[in-house]
Amino acid sequence: MSSELINALETIQKEKKISKEEILHVIENALVSAYKKHVGKAVNVEAKVDPETGAMSACVIKKVVEEVSNPLLEVTLQDAKKVSKSAKIDEEIKIPLDTDDFSRIAAQTAKQVIVQKIRESERDSLYEEMKAKIGEMINGSIYKISNRNIIVDLGRTEAILPVSEQVPKESFSVGQHIRALIIKAEKNAKGPNIVLSRTHPDLVKVLFELEVPEIYEKVVDIVNIVREPGLRTKISVISHNSKVDPVGACVGVKGARIKPIIDELRGERIDLIPFSNDPVKYITAALSPAKVLTVAIISEEEKKAEVIVANDMLSLAIGKSGHNVRLAARLTGWHIDVKSEEQKKQETEQKIANKTSALEQLKGINDKTIDLLVQAGFTNINKIAELKIEDLTTLPGIGEKTAEKIIEAAKEAIK
Repeated sequence: MSSELINALETIQKEKKISKEEILHVIENALVSAYKKHVGKAVNVEAKVDPETGAMSACVIKKVVEEVSNPLLEVTLQDAKKVSKSAKIDEEIKIPLDTDDFSRIAAQTAKQVIVQKIRESERDSLYEEMKAKIGEMINGSIYKISNRNIIVDLGRTEAILPVSEQVPKESFSVGQHIRALIIKAEKNAKGPNIVLSRTHPDLVKVLFELEVPEIYEKVVDIVNIVREPGLRTKISVISHNSKVDPVGACVGVKGARIKPIIDELRGERIDLIPFSNDPVKYITAALSPAKVLTVAIISEEEKKAEVIVANDMLSLAIGKSGHNVRLAARLTGWHIDVKSEEQKKQETEQKIANKTSALEQLKGINDKTIDLLVQAGFTNINKIAELKIEDLTTLPGIGEKTAEKIIEAAKEAIK
């Protein structure tokens, strides 16, 4: 029996990754618990299992006294001498027990505890394994669909693909194969709670790492990736080898590399953008597939830019419900204001009209002179009133008398 126990413990240690010492401790506790059930909880008992032979032994610990008041915890000197001739009053003595009387109960208790330990160990091991895989893509089959949440069978455990992590236009059925990204692993009484995602940008990143050797080998790096699941993904890439085109490497010959990724994402559009430290180039590329005419940096500090496109490119640049310009802004980190040529022209004309209207308060100044002032940037009446005659005579067609007349008209308008 003892050798069988040791063999069983070694097998458990090897297969279930639970140390033999831990199980021996469980058995010892079970022996103590069984004896206490046998004689009473107040007894002070100790149990040992030999790690080499598996032999079980137990003893009750009692205090040596002259007169016994509690038989469970005390023993007379006379009885103590029968166990140990060196026994003395007020010392503790260990009295060996016959384990046969309660070893069967102990064995049953130990078995239950060991089975529980094995389950806990397997749950902990699975949790640690899944926790280490957060950010990785897994393959599984759909086990069931409950309240639109998809339960995925991963083999050793199950995972959930909640509605919030599903792409709206995608549909799946029970038994269907599915690939998704592990985004969360939590401990649970029944096992690890694994949460999957089909909407996370890193799912696209992992797919590119699988399909493009240059990305896996770090020759080409993904700088940033933004996504509106089911609609469009924009990825900026950079090459660390001047001979390798980052966009070409990701697309592959005749689209051989990018096609399986698009298929996996059920036709989601993917824009590959060459990264650039030049914001004008980066913003221009980020608005793909629209063709940009000009990019004007409005504010470096606030990262604001104005983009002008051809009239027929405006809807493409903005995208359905604004998703294209929104993704471009998230990709580059710039606030992008997109306008058509016509819109820009009207805006400019309106600004000139507003400035002209303001200068019409200058009495006695004809329209031609007002146009000259607007073109030269003199549109603020207060500032014009502070000018000197020579500030205006530099303008073509304005002499000293006209300049003096303009300044006086501005001063009068302020009054």
